[in-house]
Amino acid sequence: MHVVELALEDDERRLAARPAHRERLSRLHGEGVVVMAGPLAGDVGAILVFDLDADAIAAELAADPYYAAPGVTVVSVREWHPIIGV
Repeated sequence: MHVVELALEDDERRLAARPAHRERLSRLHGEGVVVMAGPLAGDVGAILVFDLDADAIAAELAADPYYAAPGVTVVSVREWHPIIGV
């Protein structure tokens, strides 16, 4: 699994891209690709947990225009090995 951390800024272009992004996340969740995702308090960032390898994460980030939208910064993509709740 991988954890993606985003930093978010208040930008109308980011907010305009968010509905399609959330629809995509919902679809990927249904497919078992996104384990969980959501914004941090204050909408200053977000955490997403993907059940994908590093190459597939890179492809997913490239395929979703939200990650390149002004006001969205991918802070980190880190491999994660959960031991509880799997």
